[in-house]
Amino acid sequence: MSSIVNAYRKLLEFPLSFLVKNNPIPVNPIEELQLNLLQPIVYVLPYTSQTDFVIFRRNCLSVGLPDPAEKNEIQGMTLPRYVYLDEGRRFFKSKGAKDETIQIFNKYLELHRTFEDLDVQIVPVSVLWGRSPGHENKTGLPNLRLLNSMQKTFAAIWFGRDTFVRFSQAVSLRDMANMHGSDEKMAQKLARVAKMHFARQRISATGPRLPNREAMFNKLLQSAPIQAAIDDEAKSKNISREKAEKEAYKILDEIAADVSHSSLRAADRFLRWLWNKLYSGIDVQNADRVRKLALEGHEIVYVPCHRSHIDYLLLSYVLYHQGLVPPHIAAGINLNFWPVGSLFRSWGAFFIRRTFKGNRLYSAIFREYLAELFHRGYSVEYFIEGGRSRTGRLLAPKTGMMSMTLQALQHHQTRPISVVPVYVGYEHVLEVDTYAKELRGAEKEKENAGLVLRVIKKLRNLGQGFVNFGEPITLSNYLNQHFPDWKENHHEEKPQWFNHAVGKISEQVMININKAAAVNAMNLVGMALLSSRQRALSREQLVEQLDSYQQMLQQAPYSEDMVIPKDSSETMLEHVLSLDRVGVLVEKDNFGEIVRLERTSAVLMTYYRNNIQHAFVLPSLVASIILHYETIQKDLLLDAMSKIYPFLKGELFLHFSQDELRVQIGKVIAEFTRQEVIYSSENLFSMNRPKVRILQLWAAGVREILQRYYITVTILQKDPQISRATLEKESQLVAQRLSVLHGINAPEFFDKAVFSTFIASLKNEDYFDEQGNGNLTHLDELSSVLEHLISTEISLTIKGTVEKAEEIK
Repeated sequence: MSSIVNAYRKLLEFPLSFLVKNNPIPVNPIEELQLNLLQPIVYVLPYTSQTDFVIFRRNCLSVGLPDPAEKNEIQGMTLPRYVYLDEGRRFFKSKGAKDETIQIFNKYLELHRTFEDLDVQIVPVSVLWGRSPGHENKTGLPNLRLLNSMQKTFAAIWFGRDTFVRFSQAVSLRDMANMHGSDEKMAQKLARVAKMHFARQRISATGPRLPNREAMFNKLLQSAPIQAAIDDEAKSKNISREKAEKEAYKILDEIAADVSHSSLRAADRFLRWLWNKLYSGIDVQNADRVRKLALEGHEIVYVPCHRSHIDYLLLSYVLYHQGLVPPHIAAGINLNFWPVGSLFRSWGAFFIRRTFKGNRLYSAIFREYLAELFHRGYSVEYFIEGGRSRTGRLLAPKTGMMSMTLQALQHHQTRPISVVPVYVGYEHVLEVDTYAKELRGAEKEKENAGLVLRVIKKLRNLGQGFVNFGEPITLSNYLNQHFPDWKENHHEEKPQWFNHAVGKISEQVMININKAAAVNAMNLVGMALLSSRQRALSREQLVEQLDSYQQMLQQAPYSEDMVIPKDSSETMLEHVLSLDRVGVLVEKDNFGEIVRLERTSAVLMTYYRNNIQHAFVLPSLVASIILHYETIQKDLLLDAMSKIYPFLKGELFLHFSQDELRVQIGKVIAEFTRQEVIYSSENLFSMNRPKVRILQLWAAGVREILQRYYITVTILQKDPQISRATLEKESQLVAQRLSVLHGINAPEFFDKAVFSTFIASLKNEDYFDEQGNGNLTHLDELSSVLEHLISTEISLTIKGTVEKAEEIK
């Protein structure tokens, strides 16, 4: 019988090699699932299928996994390397396949009783033919039936490129035997657990059935909150109820997605071509976190940072290829233009107006629509910054969507809701030229078809893209820990704790996004060149500085989630020089090569530096303090750090607590000492003059931030009773003058928002008294620290400009 099966498999191999593409999930299962190839592996498949086996085997061999067609040799015993849980629909039937599987499990368990060093890894594997969830029927349940031979032939032809082989987290048979014993009941339990796992896995890959749009509209329009809003609309605008109902339907039609799986498949083809055209690869990290949440039945809310319009497309594409369901995406109404509006809607976009203010009907409909998505089990994605960052930094969170998410949790949401922060980064952002124009004062161009065509014409080598899934926040767990009374007064729309909780969760999302940053060659080269006042370094200096950055990331990492480049500094530099239109040039003279940044590209490069500034700001501050003091006692350094850190934390969404801060400072100092950039004893630190250039370039990373802080503090010292709005405005004006006089290119240097954040942090740190006036004692202490860390030239310009502003008043 086995020879016939083998012959049949051989017969299948040739056509399937053309029809079905290798699509293993994850792409590198040995590394991502932490499989130990020195211990035996047993693959568990859901049901017997020779077609599935051929595809599964080919994927195993492509990623370096043991060949499932071979057997495991354990202490003289030969056992199969794969088992089937169920019979399925097969031409070659083997009655009692499930009994055979339990017998094989029992034999492996017996070996564990005899050999203590043995640890067989059970790896569940399933072949997913197509990903269509189907549309709602009367029961609304997903269709999980098996495919027969004819259906599978059709699937191979039609869904060949959409066939995925999903490798799940391995189960240690040693752990199972130690915890639950190794008798026959244990083998049966293992089989039952595996069957449940495959059912959950299929749902996590396809998602719930797509809704009947009209039926969903009717349900929503009949809901009590929308009915009340319709009544209010008719009364407040003095129109008939029928007219108000038509307006409600029109709004719902404007908002709601209209997902089509065939459109998603077409999008996959287009996006594969687009990424290959634009980028040399997409680096995806920590997707296993999301797969785990999906298998556990969580409602998933993706909250990425917002760098580019293609963020929408990239995240959906990545999730699809990680074996997960592309989410419903909250997109700005500005993207609902012909012809892409209807396309985005078919790919899962639902559209949101810039403001709900004063429109109760729109607000009620949008809130109920979002709650319905959660209720039906669809994953959701929204950009908490509200718009794309023009400076490369994270923007302050807009909390409206998070507020509605928390309301959905309050109102009898049965499944746990987990928010997944996502870092999205690029070595070259498609719209960065446009951002530079807008920062120089040009008006934002309205999105339209012509703009899309112009962008497509610019297709070129843009380096790599990065998607890193940060640490998830399960909302109920977070609330239980920080707001233990949150379940009380659940009938209230916004209890006393609500707004504070929304703010804290939103802030934590931003912190987790920054923890998951992906550092790339463009970030590091840009940061080094911008740290030089002339935006130029000798090739040797630049490589030396890149080495210092990389070693700091390795020895004193900002977070465990951060992605660090593995290439050498020389390789990274060559890579940046190979990219199109980045403005990094190499010039030669009698003494060697000079790498410089074109003046016109300086603003663009600050964008990429700002992507990772938060990860380098603590080492930069340590370097700045030691550089300007030359020799400093440990207590004085720690005091200066503790005074400045709260402002950096508020501005850059840093994650260290005060206790963690001291530990991190210790790691940074230890690494600078190891690199021989500084000398350190138990209580004294001093710079190493032969390596002062490295220290100067590090210190430049925080230079402009400290200058901004000094501007605001100086104004506040001069006029402690100044209003907050006037303080923000005057700080911005002084910064604009400083940027012109001293050639500061960073677009955020005179951004009103950063001054607003700093002033809020001053208030939180008690630099204002109860009357709202500046606390001069505290301000003088902070000013003294800041003045030590900026140049005399800058200090005089700031003081002189503030004096002039006072005279003008």
